[in-house]
Amino acid sequence: MENLLTLGERIIFTIMGLASVLALAVVIERGLIFRHNARIGEKIFNEIIGKLRSKEIQSLGIYMEQYPESVYARFAAFIKEHFSSGEKPLGHMMEGKIIEERMFLEKRIIILSSLGNNAPFIGLLGTVLGIIKAFYNLGTLGNTGAEVVMRSISTALLATACGLLIAIPVVMLNNYFSKRLKNVVQNLEILSKEALASAAKE
Repeated sequence: MENLLTLGERIIFTIMGLASVLALAVVIERGLIFRHNARIGEKIFNEIIGKLRSKEIQSLGIYMEQYPESVYARFAAFIKEHFSSGEKPLGHMMEGKIIEERMFLEKRIIILSSLGNNAPFIGLLGTVLGIIKAFYNLGTLGNTGAEVVMRSISTALLATACGLLIAIPVVMLNNYFSKRLKNVVQNLEILSKEALASAAKE
């Protein structure tokens, strides 16, 4: 039984180690995407609005050539492509495009949410296994095994600490990305309304 409990503890720590690596990879990948879009957005967001208000629709395609990875550039190119469809069809198509871009930005963020919610429970499972092992050793070794029991309890509590250590920054980063995502979607909705206002003047 002790061997199984020890194996269980090792599996728990391995899972938490892999979870931390996965979380770091997602944070770096999503962080670069949001940073890139924020930087490009600062450059071209107001320019796109200006072109929509002055009805320079055909010039919106230039942003896609310059910044193909930017959400704003893709949305501007989409407006240019479908502007002649009419106000109502354009509105529906832009709603779909916003959903598409939101799904792109949300991709893999669910991993952070899942890790943030479940890492403490994984650590708690490691703690439970460690305490069971400690009591098993106490029952097997008696008073002579006090040192072994203390080490087992210490390892058990370490599992919970690791779970919290992973969960706290992951939850904070998940909230940060969610806020950035909300800002981007709101900006796309502003561009959508500007495009509809421009189409209504046709």
